[in-house]
Amino acid sequence: QVQPVESGGGLVQAGGSLRLSCAASGRTFNSYVMGWFRQAPGKEREFVARISRSGGSTAYADSVRGRFTISRDNAKKMVYLQMNNLRSEDTAVYYCAGRQQGADDFDSWGQGTQVTVSS
Repeated sequence: QVQPVESGGGLVQAGGSLRLSCAASGRTFNSYVMGWFRQAPGKEREFVARISRSGGSTAYADSVRGRFTISRDNAKKMVYLQMNNLRSEDTAVYYCAGRQQGADDFDSWGQGTQVTVSS
């Protein structure tokens, strides 16, 4: 099982950029679909983006498509989320998660990293 650890969060002004990183330890990283989720205060956790095991396929929430880019480096066991043109509504705790091959749900979760966008 992979164990994600997020980093790269912080405070940024609206219109700015941040890149989140996720270091995923574990011998089977290449067999995991990886994703980013976020949870804003008082709201449920929501899907942000996911990337296939090879990195050849990605998917995004409508709210971030065109502004965020997910990528992965299987050799380094890393997942990234490049966030551009940030908005105040992007403020949330961002979580990196893994979904094992054949599984229905993401079952390996990091502790999260706070992203705060000031307007």
